[in-house]
Amino acid sequence: MRAKLVIPSFLLCMAVMPVLSQIPVNSPVTHIKIFGYVGGRIDDCIEHRVKAQDVDHLVEPFRHREEKSRWQSEFWGKWIQGAIASYRYNKDPELYQIIKNAAEALMKTQTPDGYIGNYAPDAQLKQWDVWGRKYTILGLVAWYDLSGDKNALTSACRVADHLMTQVGPGKVNIVSTGNYVGMPSSSILEPVMYLYNRTKEDRYLDYAKYIVEQWETPEGPQLISKAIAGVPVANRFPHPKTWFSRENGQKAYEMMSCYEGLLELYKVTGNPLYLSVVEKTVGHIIQEEINVAGSGSAFECWYSGRARQTIPTYHTMETCVTFTWMQLCNRLLEMTGNSLYADYMESAIYNALMASLKADASQIAKYSPLEGCRHEGEEQCGMHINCCNANGPRAFAMIPQFAYQVKDDCIRVNFYGQSEADITLPGKKAVRLKQVTDYPVTDEITLEVAPAKESLFTIALRIPAWSSLATTVQVNGESVEGVLQGAYLPVTRKWKAGDRITVRLDLRARLVEMNQAQAIVRGPLVLARDSRFNDGFIDETAVVVSKDGYVELTPVEAPEFAWMTFTAPLILGTDLEGSSAARPVHFCDFASAGNTWDKSQRYRVWLPRTLNVMHAPYKPY
Repeated sequence: MRAKLVIPSFLLCMAVMPVLSQIPVNSPVTHIKIFGYVGGRIDDCIEHRVKAQDVDHLVEPFRHREEKSRWQSEFWGKWIQGAIASYRYNKDPELYQIIKNAAEALMKTQTPDGYIGNYAPDAQLKQWDVWGRKYTILGLVAWYDLSGDKNALTSACRVADHLMTQVGPGKVNIVSTGNYVGMPSSSILEPVMYLYNRTKEDRYLDYAKYIVEQWETPEGPQLISKAIAGVPVANRFPHPKTWFSRENGQKAYEMMSCYEGLLELYKVTGNPLYLSVVEKTVGHIIQEEINVAGSGSAFECWYSGRARQTIPTYHTMETCVTFTWMQLCNRLLEMTGNSLYADYMESAIYNALMASLKADASQIAKYSPLEGCRHEGEEQCGMHINCCNANGPRAFAMIPQFAYQVKDDCIRVNFYGQSEADITLPGKKAVRLKQVTDYPVTDEITLEVAPAKESLFTIALRIPAWSSLATTVQVNGESVEGVLQGAYLPVTRKWKAGDRITVRLDLRARLVEMNQAQAIVRGPLVLARDSRFNDGFIDETAVVVSKDGYVELTPVEAPEFAWMTFTAPLILGTDLEGSSAARPVHFCDFASAGNTWDKSQRYRVWLPRTLNVMHAPYKPY
């Protein structure tokens, strides 16, 4: 029997009053439809990726239970969560039937002891077994929340109860199972909390606390103490001798998944330590890892990537990492109201996420580098799918959930883009919001407000941190004071049908420089050179002409492959004598760059800057 963990006094914060736990309720956003480029991409993903999936193929490994090392069992849970979130958005009855068939087929594989998984009996608890059970519970709970099928909740509870007979106090330590210092296995904390929220059975809350306790054991990842100590996420453990192994403690996706579970525990216990630890870690991720396209990681691990993003990097920006980063930011946004989390969401959506979806929406890229080409990921585990094709749709379906959030009598407008939404505020106050805009092609957003009857409430407008103080907001043509970058602008009044809010953001292109390289960012969009423009060698050194940190872009007609196209003035090459005049060079949005996945075509975000020592200060030796 393991000795009981003694937690240092700094970890023993007294719980405050609990906040609301995440119990399934009807969303106050009763209807939402997103149009334009982003809306089209969401629709395409649902139709050509989610609905096209052979779901029986995902269930098949659960019937055989012969696996000893691989992760087939995650695919069903990832796919069905994305499918359910997609259905909540578009209410497609055909999709509902596909989901129902998938859920019922999986439940039929449950063994008498409660196990649902793909592992042979003698291999259980090894490698990815517990991780797969996590996704099984998540998927079954999501189906229960959607359908009300009590068999699904019962089945999910039996999966968890069976695990508790194998792993727990006096049994196997959960952090000793699987790879990556126990993080994949112990991320089952999240669905365990969902079971507690829905059943109120104390054994699940006790088990959740047990999991967190084990993090701080010598075998565990020390997710609490290392966050408090300010240890960078890429340096929490020594560089592993074998990358895909237990000793690698930098695994990004699994680390963030553990912290998502900790947030769910915080919602119930109210222990401020848990929220603080997550926010500290997220702060480290922002400072040390997230790149100009809104994501990070290499070979699925943190690697101090923000400072190294100008270096061509092998296997960077895994889509599973992008999704999990978005999900973590969205949860913190809901809980804290800090609009900076929405800024990071917006960056990830428009860049890393949109870039991952192939032009025909049939595939989601496993990796989306900042230069080179995109291509399909491998088929994993002997199946015709990989983790990112299963998981990516969850990110696309998250966008409608993120677009508007309601807190009491306040509607937070998080996502700007052509859309319409029906929202019910407390007191059954019905409000329709409609965004008329071509943002981020253009800088103006008109928000039409139409309450069912004149009502007092607040609309909080997100002012991105990148938009300068020249940003303006008007209500019915009258200017609103108090606009601040990186914050919500709350507008409280008695709203009536016909009221209009006009927001004008600063979409001037900004020059970003680091490590003798340059990138151009316009609003939330990262721009890239693409070889399909046939206007030069995209890897050539250059100087991007700018003034006061801004680049003068000229919009041009976009070719068929691109959403947006501009020219920017560049001085190309190293021969600056005589022929050093700037010339217009084409850029497109990063999402469009390389979107056909043709390896003969290349794109590039970070352009190597030509060194001109006449303009560079001497450095002392």
